[in-house]
Amino acid sequence: MTEFKDTEVEMREFRLRVTALGGLVFLCFVLLLARFVWLQIVKHNDFAVKAEENRISLLPVVPNRGLILDRNGVVLARNYSAYTLEITPSKLEAPLDDTIAELSKLVTVEVKDRRRFKKLLDDSKGFESVPLRTHLTDDEVARFSAQHFRFPGVEVQARLFRQYPLGESASHVIGYIGRVSRAEADALDDSDDAANYRGTDHIGKEGLEKSYEKLLHGQAGFEEVEKTSGGRAVRTLSRTPAKAGSNLILSIDIELQKIVEEAFGDRRGALVAIEPETGDVLAFVSRPGYDPNLFVDGIDTQSWDELNTSADKPMVNRPLSGTYAPGSTFKPFMALAALELGKRTPSQVTYDPGYFMLGGHRFNDDVAGGHGSVDMRKSIIVSCNTYYYSLGHDMGINAIHDFMQPFGFGQQTGIDLDNEKTGALPSPEWKARRFKGAAGRWVGGDTISVSNGSGLNAYTPLQIAHAVANLANNGVVMKPHLVKIVEDSTTHARKLTVAQQSYRIPLKQENIDFIKNAMVGVTSEPGGTAYRVFANAGYTVGGKTGTAQVITIKKGEKYNAARLAERLRDNALFTAFAPVDKPRIVLAMVVENAGHGGEAAAPIARKALDYYLLGKRPAEKDKSKVEKQDTENGDAPAT
Repeated sequence: MTEFKDTEVEMREFRLRVTALGGLVFLCFVLLLARFVWLQIVKHNDFAVKAEENRISLLPVVPNRGLILDRNGVVLARNYSAYTLEITPSKLEAPLDDTIAELSKLVTVEVKDRRRFKKLLDDSKGFESVPLRTHLTDDEVARFSAQHFRFPGVEVQARLFRQYPLGESASHVIGYIGRVSRAEADALDDSDDAANYRGTDHIGKEGLEKSYEKLLHGQAGFEEVEKTSGGRAVRTLSRTPAKAGSNLILSIDIELQKIVEEAFGDRRGALVAIEPETGDVLAFVSRPGYDPNLFVDGIDTQSWDELNTSADKPMVNRPLSGTYAPGSTFKPFMALAALELGKRTPSQVTYDPGYFMLGGHRFNDDVAGGHGSVDMRKSIIVSCNTYYYSLGHDMGINAIHDFMQPFGFGQQTGIDLDNEKTGALPSPEWKARRFKGAAGRWVGGDTISVSNGSGLNAYTPLQIAHAVANLANNGVVMKPHLVKIVEDSTTHARKLTVAQQSYRIPLKQENIDFIKNAMVGVTSEPGGTAYRVFANAGYTVGGKTGTAQVITIKKGEKYNAARLAERLRDNALFTAFAPVDKPRIVLAMVVENAGHGGEAAAPIARKALDYYLLGKRPAEKDKSKVEKQDTENGDAPAT
């Protein structure tokens, strides 16, 4: 049976389908039109800005770091440009170890480079580039560039590097810069300087590089760069130049610094020299030192371990954070206190039988039979312990503490370096805070020991030098500083860091003059503990030797350096100022475990003063080191 198609029904279905399809097309058109209106009219401004931002990148221009120079213009820290091979781990397509292995075929990658890279990688964020090799040669740059397409995530970058041309010399003053750590990056991101540090890879870590970081860093600039959709730079639209960091002109005389460093040889210790009238620090020596260049590219683990675990502690800034008993260098201040407080007159005599008794305890002098009758001047020249045992007992600890405090003992000087130690100027209140229970009770023997510069006394070489500078400057206190002038790198305008005195200690000039004169006797009169060292000096110098015990000698035992391990022997100290009529230089120093100050420390001071006052350099044969000598006369180890 034949079926006939219903044409009219089919046409209705066809028209229905066409209508539905037309409606769908119309709806799509309406949606597209609505979207077009939304994008091109309603959100036009927003998307125009975003398009412009995608087309234009704002790139930071890292400023040149300021220079560091000594007082005579010798460059101590400078910048130079070099190529580095850097890896961004997040962009690698091959395993990291495989990538490094392949790169090693094009450029030299030593074991120390790998160790440093690993250390930096551990302290970085995954999206940051980390240097594998620095200071690439032109040949290495060319070889890598030819194979660059094989290494996505690896780039050669031109970077500015910091260099310390004198190596170890003044390393604890200058400090060093290093790559910004993760913690430092987070802190910068949260600070007001976040924008200024965009693109900055290095930051001051120690020394003046750290304490003057903001001034040295400078002001970042910016470039507006037009780029393609693929991210390739097309042209620079505008540029706001970076402003280089300020230059630091130090008070340090680097030649004086080097002479002292050489004079120390392989000895450990510290020396601080100050110009008393200005507070300029002329030398700031900490021995042994370290090479700050090791840290610029990121120090490798082995080198860091060697520095950090060395028994000589080369990373310790001894003038700033090493604390020592001052020994007999404390005695001139005790004598001045006695004059100012009316506890002694210059002519008043104390008989020294070789000891001082207090409650059944015997405090020995350095001379077994004693010095006999001793007045104040002789007590300083021959360094009579018994005189100061008696004086301290009569003065009492509170009077001693209150007199010494304005000179800077046990106080931070405020020098322009971080992490300055306070030291310890003892008092009953201090001891009660420092020790618990019965151990914190002050006893008479504490006062006797403190009066001789030993016992609980603990001061930094910087504090001792500052105190002597205050004495030499007749009580006028100038804040010690290492940066003398800050110089604007653009305008070259200069500004003094310390322009006026901090305060004045009220002292009678006749008392100051008497103490200074007695200290001249130490270096110029037979029997003076530094007489032999300063014979025929060509200038007048006031000085004071000191010897301080590192360990306590048991009752009834006698100190014998030869029977002790080297690091348990007495420290040698010396303080000086010259010329006496108008002091241009003051110094304080300690040579660790070297014995008597007149034999181990004073010869180093003589070389420093000879150079600074006379321009005389040490003879070549004298440059080696201070020989280890046993005590012959003068100060006994402080007990």
